[in-house]
Amino acid sequence: MKEPVLLIMAAGLGSRYGGLKQIDPVGQNGEIIIDYSLFDAARAGFKKAVFVIKEENLKDFQDVILPKAGKHMQIEFVFQTLEKVPAGFNVPEERVKPWGTGHAALMGKECIEGPFAVINADDFYGREAFEKIYQFLTQAEETEILPCAMVGFQLKNTVTENGSVSRGVCETEGGLLKNIVERTRIEQRENAIAYTEDEGKIWHDLPENAPVSMNMWGFTNQFFAELEKDFARFLLEEVKGNPLKAEFYLPFVVNALLQKGKAKVEVLTSQDKWYGVTYKEDKEMVMAALAKLAQEGIYPSPLWS
Repeated sequence: MKEPVLLIMAAGLGSRYGGLKQIDPVGQNGEIIIDYSLFDAARAGFKKAVFVIKEENLKDFQDVILPKAGKHMQIEFVFQTLEKVPAGFNVPEERVKPWGTGHAALMGKECIEGPFAVINADDFYGREAFEKIYQFLTQAEETEILPCAMVGFQLKNTVTENGSVSRGVCETEGGLLKNIVERTRIEQRENAIAYTEDEGKIWHDLPENAPVSMNMWGFTNQFFAELEKDFARFLLEEVKGNPLKAEFYLPFVVNALLQKGKAKVEVLTSQDKWYGVTYKEDKEMVMAALAKLAQEGIYPSPLWS
């Protein structure tokens, strides 16, 4: 079996955050959030990481990533552009919005030959998550029913006090994923964590220990073929009705395969707390949390010493 590869989705500019949050320092020695993911991934066994970025940000990422993590892992960069669509399709006029996380993951096909994990560049997942996803990938075998994995975090460990977040809320049974529903506005309310689908008119409570997806997935290489097929369907069916804003979400692809009986998704649970910089106000909290982890000896400081 080929070595598992880590695919990092880093093409988003972070509009709510207000800048290129993926390379904004949060560690005591200038570390960025992805440094911690790369460190945990290397510690778990990953030897190669592929970044999906915008071409105009290449030098920024090279300057920040290669001098540190680049000494411990093989690092490659691929570009996510609107023009990368299947033959016979055109980009709608005036479309500027990226195609979404499913399209970002598809960009890895050109340089990944074996099993792979997918993560966001601006989320802190913790050591346990990388150890579990790496172990899954080293044991997964390609079969007619696609073997997949998702690291599930407890909802209470994934919210911010500074606004709403989008999470894939999961229904599980016997350690397997049954269904996943993307809730695009989840907030920590006064007495509960809740979501709304009508701009805050009605709120629906969610269990604080509900398993949620943070876009940390594990796939065998055959998943790329399914991504390609569903992306063509998306362009044909969904973009027609919403040409400027329709998005091709990675969890939607997984869920569709699941409902058709074409995939089996193991839910690998993590008790670690998520940290992320969805909003600028999150940065101070993240910096304090990472400093505490360094004081406890969970991470060396500086990280890449």
